[in-house]
Amino acid sequence: MTIFSPEARAMFASHYPETPHKLVHTLGAHPLMELGTLARLAEALPEASIEYNAGNQPIGVNGKPAATGIPIGETIRHIETTNSWAVLKNIEQHAAYAALLSDLLDELRPEIEARTGRMLKTQGFVFVTSAGGVTPYHFDPEHNILLQVRGSKVMTQFPAGNPRYAPDEAHEAYHTGGARELRWRDDLLPGGREFPLAAGEALFVPVMAPHFVRNGPEPSVSLSITWRSEWSFAEADARTFNGLLRRFGLRPRSPGRWPARNLAKAYGWRAMRRLGVRV
Repeated sequence: MTIFSPEARAMFASHYPETPHKLVHTLGAHPLMELGTLARLAEALPEASIEYNAGNQPIGVNGKPAATGIPIGETIRHIETTNSWAVLKNIEQHAAYAALLSDLLDELRPEIEARTGRMLKTQGFVFVTSAGGVTPYHFDPEHNILLQVRGSKVMTQFPAGNPRYAPDEAHEAYHTGGARELRWRDDLLPGGREFPLAAGEALFVPVMAPHFVRNGPEPSVSLSITWRSEWSFAEADARTFNGLLRRFGLRPRSPGRWPARNLAKAYGWRAMRRLGVRV
């Protein structure tokens, strides 16, 4: 079964890797995305692969919200009433989900690898959210397509690489072990672009594009299919190198976005890492 039509693939190819855009998909009510199946997956995943909290979060949070105390299986099976947000990370740890992730990414592999080279570190994440739940303002280091499977949501996305929305220091802190959550200010809102998503729609999110998500009036299930590229790793390593320079009182220049390769700083940090330097 083909999930992305030729028209969707052409749309993706014309926008990847830096421009957010919507796509259509035919994943539909896939049995692996049913609540009962996802609850069993959550109960089988290692603790580090599960994150969940109350759904009624503000847009901006200081660090990760605390868990609700409701067991993860119950949280998902009764998402209509648990007022929760949950993410199942690295679903490819289980064979059926690994096959699903591989099938989806293989459909887009030619378009991806023509622009950013070989896909690296492919991963899948499932989000299960109660009605009205909020995913606070943050960024992610991966190339990402979010497929809406059940329910609806609105992602508000901000320009990637613009320090107004994610300061260089926030990037550097993340790449040296900090959190991905970002400090929110209401005056940032006019710079965001809203992308409403209904079941059967998907959204491409560029690497490190800041965003927050508001869930619709019913429970939601979404699947993120993600990958890294040598370009994205080079930017991440350049950010780490800049963090080290900043500790010495310097004010380093921001890494460039695509198609800048950031190789000097990336190779500099990789050489230092091989020598045992830690930050």
